[in-house]
Order: sequence, then C-alpha cells, then structure tokens
Amino acid sequence: MMTNLFSTFDPSTNILNLSLNWMSTFIGLLMIPMSFWMIPSRFTMIWINMIITLHKEFKTLLGSFNHKGSTFIFISLFSFILFNNFMGLFPYIYTSSSHMSMTLSLALPLWLSFMIFGWINHTQHMFAHLVPQGTPPILMPFMVCIETISNMIRPGTLAVRLAANMIAGHLLLTLLGNTGPMLNSMLISILIIVQLLLLTLEFAVSIIQSYVFAILSTLYSSEVI
Repeated sequence: MMTNLFSTFDPSTNILNLSLNWMSTFIGLLMIPMSFWMIPSRFTMIWINMIITLHKEFKTLLGSFNHKGSTFIFISLFSFILFNNFMGLFPYIYTSSSHMSMTLSLALPLWLSFMIFGWINHTQHMFAHLVPQGTPPILMPFMVCIETISNMIRPGTLAVRLAANMIAGHLLLTLLGNTGPMLNSMLISILIIVQLLLLTLEFAVSIIQSYVFAILSTLYSSEVI
C-alpha cells in the first residue's frame, strides 16, 4: 500500500526517457504570455498589486544592499514556486515542488551564490557574523561551530520545509480519499466536506510556503552584506 501511495509522487511516466510528470513545471510558460496581449483584467491588477507589495517588503529586508531590480529575483522565485504548488492541486498533475530534487535545486544554488559573494567581497563581515555580539570569549569556539553548522544546513531546511509541506497535505488527501469506498452515504458526505476544507487549506499552504521560501532567501542574502 505504501508503495502505491508514494508512487503518486514518483515521476515514472516517460517518453524517450524524458519524464512527462515534470511537464507541469512548464505549463505556465504557455499561459503567462497571454496576459500581456489582453486588456488588463481584475486578475492582472491583483497580480500587479501583489508584486508591488512583495517588492516593497523585499526592498525593506534587503536594506542598504537594495539596488534597482534586486528584488526581481525573489519575486520571480516566489511566482515560480507559487505556480508549481498551485498546479499540483489539480487532478492528474504532478506536484514538482514535492520532490527534493526540485526544491534543493532551487535552494542550493541560491545559497551557494550568496556564500561565494559574501566570502569574496565581505570576508571580514562573514567572519564577524560567526560570533554574535556580546559572546563571552570562552564560548566563542562553540558559537563558531554552531553558527557554521546552522549556516550550512540552510539550503537543506529550505528544501525540506517546502517539499515536506507539499507532500504532507497531498498524502492526507490521498489517505482520506482511499477510505471513500468503505463508507456509507452519510460518511461520504462528511468526507467530501472534509476534503474540500483540506483542499482550501492546501491552497493557503501553497501560497504561504512560496512566500516563506522567498522571504527566507531574502533574509539569507541580506546577511552576507
């Protein structure tokens, strides 16, 4: 049963050794350009207002390092993860953000680029950041070890947080859905209501997790300056 359950997250469908399940990541590229050829609709205005709000927030978090266009990478990251999370809520569409290979490929290069930039251009600041201000001299070696480990696991925590949250909701929906054939009509009605509530919760989680991923990436970038 567990093999069948987790096989829903396994990209096994392929043609010429190319996985078709990962095509859900690129479906949005076919839809997004259409909005640029239409008269601005309510959806477009909502999206623009959301981007402006994110731009202001990321601009505040980046602080003195904020340059023109520096927030666009994080807005693009938020939009990309949000779209992939949202697409996974549709039936028979593979949730690419539930796989570590997807989330880690987003988090690791981003974190690595921040670290390389910080150690090359602001080496003294990076060393100073390993010891929090006011630390007693006897605890400094331990604080350096703790700060180094906490810094190195950041891409892992980013990737695991996103993948685990997406998997957990989908697993719960799948487990509840598998109990449907064994229930009577009264319990099935309750099950459908619970499934709809969980789907609404998953919709909120898909937005929150993409926002958290982008915010934490912004905070990590602001620390290397």
